[in-house]
Amino acid sequence: MDGFARPLTQLDATSVLDRLVRLYGAWLKDALLPRYGDLAEDLAQEALLRAAAHEASGEIEHHKAFLLKVAQNLAIDRARRSQRERAQLVGDEPFRAQSTPPSQEEQVLLKQIILSLPQELREVLVLTQIKGLTFRQVAALTGAKERTVKDRLRQALVRTKAMRD
Repeated sequence: MDGFARPLTQLDATSVLDRLVRLYGAWLKDALLPRYGDLAEDLAQEALLRAAAHEASGEIEHHKAFLLKVAQNLAIDRARRSQRERAQLVGDEPFRAQSTPPSQEEQVLLKQIILSLPQELREVLVLTQIKGLTFRQVAALTGAKERTVKDRLRQALVRTKAMRD
């Protein structure tokens, strides 16, 4: 053998993936469920897909440990991506931490601005920026989709900034 792995055909990749799913799919989802909840199924699927390429080349010795590590890394990546999205969304936020507390006049102005927002925007703004809840937590509390929560926060920040300027 020349040391190079032969390229996988579509049939090879599918059969490797099917085998991994059969052997470890349910176990992996069950293992991830207590820690990652609703994300467990997505993480398990993505981990199995990524493991299939390594499995086909014979790189995996301990399948369960490998799958758990891949899933954990995927969860970390998702969390980082979510933090980046949130940071980008609120990059121009008017509520960033300040070295000195706002004056009483600024506090009154900010309160008036927040109270003038439509209820659904005000609710999202307060829950995410003041109470520190995640988009997912706000979505669960309000019954809105996570994407809707992000859109509402963006709208609230845009309006708040416009009113302050």
